[in-house]
Amino acid sequence: MTLAQVVVDSSVAIKWLLPQSDSPQALKILEQHQNSQLKLLAPDLIYAEVGNIIWKISRFGSLSHAEGLQALELFQEINLAITPSEILLEAAYQFAVAHQRTVYDSLYVVLSQAHQCPLVTADEKLVNALSTASIPLIALQNWH
Repeated sequence: MTLAQVVVDSSVAIKWLLPQSDSPQALKILEQHQNSQLKLLAPDLIYAEVGNIIWKISRFGSLSHAEGLQALELFQEINLAITPSEILLEAAYQFAVAHQRTVYDSLYVVLSQAHQCPLVTADEKLVNALSTASIPLIALQNWH
């Protein structure tokens, strides 16, 4: 039996660490991963993106420095299957040009294409922008 797998982006990962809308769906994904029902894939960029989100939230005062560090430590304990962005960069650039998306977002998309698995995201703009493309994309709010 092959383990089901999905690519997750930072918009999903941050909801594991800090309560937000759609956190219950994000936590279901994490629970399935921790129960060995689901393999989570991401480009290495996810670490910088999650760190930046936590920094922004702490910068504007709704998270203390210590809470931010604790969230980073918790995130680093999650065993994601990481792919170096360098491997995905050319394909991500090509996708970004073709679909008018950022290279950042495109790294996640081409990783999902390479593994023939869905990308789960809470980024509504990305979901809407790629709704007509043949991309296996799952909006986090639709995760069951």
